[in-house]
Amino acid sequence: MNRKKLQKLTDTLAKNCKHLFRGFDKDNDGCVNVLEWIHGLSLFLRGSLEEKMKYCFEVFDLNGDGFISKEEMFHMLKNSLLKQPSEEDSDERIKDLVEMTLKKMDHDHDGKLSFADYELAVREETLLLEAFGPCLPDLKSQMEFEAQVFKDPNEFNDM
Repeated sequence: MNRKKLQKLTDTLAKNCKHLFRGFDKDNDGCVNVLEWIHGLSLFLRGSLEEKMKYCFEVFDLNGDGFISKEEMFHMLKNSLLKQPSEEDSDERIKDLVEMTLKKMDHDHDGKLSFADYELAVREETLLLEAFGPCLPDLKSQMEFEAQVFKDPNEFNDM
C-alpha cells in the first residue's frame, strides 16, 4: 500500500479524533512505531470499554500526571466546543461547565479527576467516555476503515 492510500485510511478512521497521534505514541518519542500502530488500531476497532477508558483518560491527561485537572478540562472543552460569534463570556461558560463536570465526575471531591473517578463516572454513564472531546472514531468511520482495509488484502503486499 502506498503512502497516499494509507493516509486516506488514517483520515477515514481519525476524522473526528484530534488527539489520535498522542494517544497512539505511547512512549512519547514523536513517532508511532509498528507495535503502537497495531495496539492503537486494535483498541479503536475491537477495544473493550476498559481499554477505551484507559486510552481516553490518557488523552485527556494532557500533562501525564495521572489526573485531569480543571485547567486541562478547560483547555479541552474550549478547543472542542463550537464558538458562537455573539458569545463574549464563553470562557465563563466553559468554567461553569468544568465545575458541573467536576460535580458529576469527581467522586472523591479533591478538585481533579483520577482514573478511579473517571472510570466510576463512565461506568455510571457511558456518554462521559469522551466528556472532554472526541478521541475515538465513530462507528461509521470504523466501518469505512474496515471496508477499505479488507476490500483487497493483496493491496498490502507492496508495503
